[in-house]
Amino acid sequence: MTIQVARDSGVLTLTIDRPKGRNSLDDAMVETMITELEAAQNDESVRVILITSTGDDFCTGFDIVGRNENIAGLEAGDPEAGGPEAGGKPRVGAIQRRLPSQSNRLVPLILNTQVPVVCAVRGWAIGLGLHIAVAADFCIAADDARLWEPFMKRGFTPDSGGTWLLPRLVGITRAKEMLLLGRRISGAEAAEWGLIHLAVPADSVDATVTALVDDLSSGPTVALGLAKWLVHTGSGLGLEQHLHNEAFAMELSSRADDFKEGIAALRDKRDPEFRGR
Repeated sequence: MTIQVARDSGVLTLTIDRPKGRNSLDDAMVETMITELEAAQNDESVRVILITSTGDDFCTGFDIVGRNENIAGLEAGDPEAGGPEAGGKPRVGAIQRRLPSQSNRLVPLILNTQVPVVCAVRGWAIGLGLHIAVAADFCIAADDARLWEPFMKRGFTPDSGGTWLLPRLVGITRAKEMLLLGRRISGAEAAEWGLIHLAVPADSVDATVTALVDDLSSGPTVALGLAKWLVHTGSGLGLEQHLHNEAFAMELSSRADDFKEGIAALRDKRDPEFRGR
C-alpha cells in the first residue's frame, strides 16, 4: 500500500507514500483515499483529516506514464497487464467511464466530508495533487512549494475539478493563467492569491500543521462540519434557501453536547472542552 493510514486522538492521517514515483497516484492509491474518506464520514471518532506525504514532493498528480505502460501491455497482449484474455485494449470512452468512480469521487469527498480536512504541501503539487490540496479546508504549504496545472503541456484538458475549484478560489483571470497557460506558482504566491490557506518556511510546515490540526481536533466537530457544509453549498443558492440551511444547521448544532459545553464555558468564564459530540 502506498497510502499510509493512521488514526490517533481523533485525527485520521492519510500519507501519500510513494517517493520513488514522486508521490504520483495510481488507481489503488486513489481508491484507498476514497475508501478512507467515505469511512470517516461515519466514524464518530474522526474529528479532523490530515493529508500529507513523505519525500520531497506532495503529489505530482496521477501516474499517467504507469497507466500508459499498462495500456501498452494490453495492446501487446501481455496477460499480466490484462491482455486479450482480459478484454484487450480499452474501449473508446474508457476515461469518461473511469473518472466518475476515481478522481471525480475523491475531490467531492474532500469538499463534502463534514469534518475539517487539512493538507500539508512541500515540493510539487501537480494536477490531481494540486486539486486535493486546494479542495482541503486548510492547505499549509512551504513557501517554496511549486503548484502547477500541467494539462496543456500534455495536450489534454484538466480533470478532477480543477476548472471548478480554481476560478472559485482565485478568480477567472488567474485560473486561466494556471489552467490555460500552465503558469507555475510558488506556495507563497498561492497564499497571496488565496488559493491556499497559508505559506510558511519549509522547516515550519510540520509545526504549523500540527498546531492547526490540534486546534481543529479539539473543536466543536458537529458545528465545524455544518459550517463547512454551509460554506460549500451557499455559493450555489439564493439567500432565502441559504438562510433556511443556516437555521437548519443551527437547530442541529444547538442540540449537540458541545453547544452545551460552550454555553457552560461562557457562563463559567473558562475555555470550553469540546468532545466532538
